[in-house]
Amino acid sequence: MSLEGTIDREQDKEEQEEENMAGISMRYIVDDVDAAVEFYTRHLGFSVALRPAPSFAILTKDGFRLFVSGMTGPGGASQAMPDGRKPEPGGWNRIQIEVGDLEAKVAALRQAGARFRNDIVQGIGGKQILLDDPAGNPIELFEAPKR
Repeated sequence: MSLEGTIDREQDKEEQEEENMAGISMRYIVDDVDAAVEFYTRHLGFSVALRPAPSFAILTKDGFRLFVSGMTGPGGASQAMPDGRKPEPGGWNRIQIEVGDLEAKVAALRQAGARFRNDIVQGIGGKQILLDDPAGNPIELFEAPKR
């Protein structure tokens, strides 16, 4: 391969990494990045866009970027706050993923051993349920009303 071809590949790689980092993303702190990557890619249709270190991955789905960061490691997301608090998984803020058939998706996830915080509830805009990822971060699965 020529030097020019190698330089072009390096430039393409840098442009791809910049594209993966641009825009709006959500970060989840997880206790096991491998488990999170497996869960989101296998059960929720995400793809791995970038995995530069064992403690960090960028996952994508339909233009949405989810950063999964380990609780330890060299990255900024795992660093303690000035008051001593440390990032940890869990909480109530969540991503929402729309599905076409909520009952079927829940049944498949239960069969795979997934944990849910509640049962399916009917709200004013549709049906939803809260699913926990392997670290305990919530994901809202949502089904819009049929029209």
